[in-house]
Parts: sequence; C-alpha cells; structure tokens
Amino acid sequence: MPLSRTLGSITVTALTDSEGAFFQPRTEAFPHATAAHWREADRRDPGAVTADGQWWLRFRSFAIRSGDGPVTLVDAGIGPADSLASGWAPVPGRLPAELAAAGIDPADVETVVLTHLHTDHIGWAVTGTPGRPYFPNASYLVQRADLDAAQTLNPELPAGLIAPLRAAGQLREVDGETTLTPAVRLLPTPGHTPGHQSVLLTAADERLLITGDLLVHAVQLVDPELCYAHEVDPEQARRSRLAALRTHSPTLLATPHLSAPFTPVHHPPLPA
Repeated sequence: MPLSRTLGSITVTALTDSEGAFFQPRTEAFPHATAAHWREADRRDPGAVTADGQWWLRFRSFAIRSGDGPVTLVDAGIGPADSLASGWAPVPGRLPAELAAAGIDPADVETVVLTHLHTDHIGWAVTGTPGRPYFPNASYLVQRADLDAAQTLNPELPAGLIAPLRAAGQLREVDGETTLTPAVRLLPTPGHTPGHQSVLLTAADERLLITGDLLVHAVQLVDPELCYAHEVDPEQARRSRLAALRTHSPTLLATPHLSAPFTPVHHPPLPA
C-alpha cells in the first residue's frame, strides 16, 4: 500500500513508479561533494547507496486529495516500456498499479502538475500510438518557461508530449506562482529547468513541499549549496533550493528520488 501523509483534510500519497541505479557515478553527478558530505548523506539515507557505491534512486509521483474529492497528481513518473525515459530509466514503471492500490482511477485525476519536463517526470502523461493523455479528464499544468524550452530540453517533447496535450485541449500553461486551491500553490523554483516548479501545501500550521527536482539526493540536504550536474542553470537552481528551504522551514519535504518519500526539515540552511 502506498505511503501517505495527511494535512487537515488533505491526503498526500507517494506513488513509486520504479527504482534503480543511476546511469553515472554519483561523484560525477555531484562533483563538489566531499567524502564528509557523502558519509553524512549515507547516514541520513542509507537506502540511496548500493554495496558498490552506486546511487540507487526512486522515481515517484504524489497524489493530493481533499476528502473524497478529485485528485491532483504531481508528476507522471518514468512511464511504460516505450516512454521517452526508456533510454536511461528503469522502465516500465508501475504507476497504474500504484494508483489502483491507492484507490485512484485515472479518470479521478482532475489536475496533473508537471514540476518540469525531464523525461522521468512525464512518462505516463501521454501514452500509446498515437499519443493520448493517460489521464482523460485532467488539465496538465506546466510552467510557460519549460514549454518555451521544450525543444532544447528534449527534441522529442514537442511531438511526443506537448502536441497531444494541446490537441486534447488538456494543456494549461501557467506563469509564475499559481494558486490551485486555498491550500495548494505552485511555486516557481527554476534552475533545474527554466520552468521548474514545486508544490506547497498548507493546512493549519502544517506545511508540505513537493519538491520535484529542487533537490535530488540527501547530500543536498547535508549541504544545499551543492549543485547537481544535470541542471540547466546550476547557480539558479542553488538559489531556488536555498530560498525554498529557508522560507518554508520547518516543513515536510515530499521528494521524488530520496529513499523515504517524506522527509522532515526542521532547520533552514545556515547563511552562505
């Protein structure tokens, strides 16, 4: 059964699409991390390192539901065997089974928030040949900056993702901070991609931040200054990460790639 957390009447459910070893050594993915950084990261998240020192990561989406109302899905995983992520990610994913285990039918999903357009976050958004939206009743929310950069991010995105969503009338461009409900807001956190966004939930005095790839490994909780090699703009990504962690601490982080889907953060990073 997928793990979940509640904030007031809102349930956030972590849906694991797949897991596997990263395609390059983690020391190349985080070239400025020191041995001390890695020791502390492995202490915090021992499930993220294999016996031979590889980075083992999860690929998750998150479902948000208030009561028995419609579902907002954040990210769409790595997808089926023929998805755009198939060249590097451990496809096929199991998101359909995870949704079923959580009692969610694809038709129940009213909104799909794509935190960004990297292929491990859009895999189930559009499926089949010709491509059709997997969630037939959902609006798909993408920051305009990522849509503008789609061709650069991956030349297959315009035809494989964007065109089918537009043809179905299900693509919704957003630009900057956007309120979905009084409790759910989209926050621009650019850098990983030009239009990367995170999702902030607030209920009473509780906060939960669905990070997307604002951070991708526990080593960036040990030291949020550490940049990840696969950022479009590493410096902007660093600023976004620091600003989000400082502004919204204490909070509960919901992360796609750490071993545990929910990670409490009680103290903001120290000033640089």
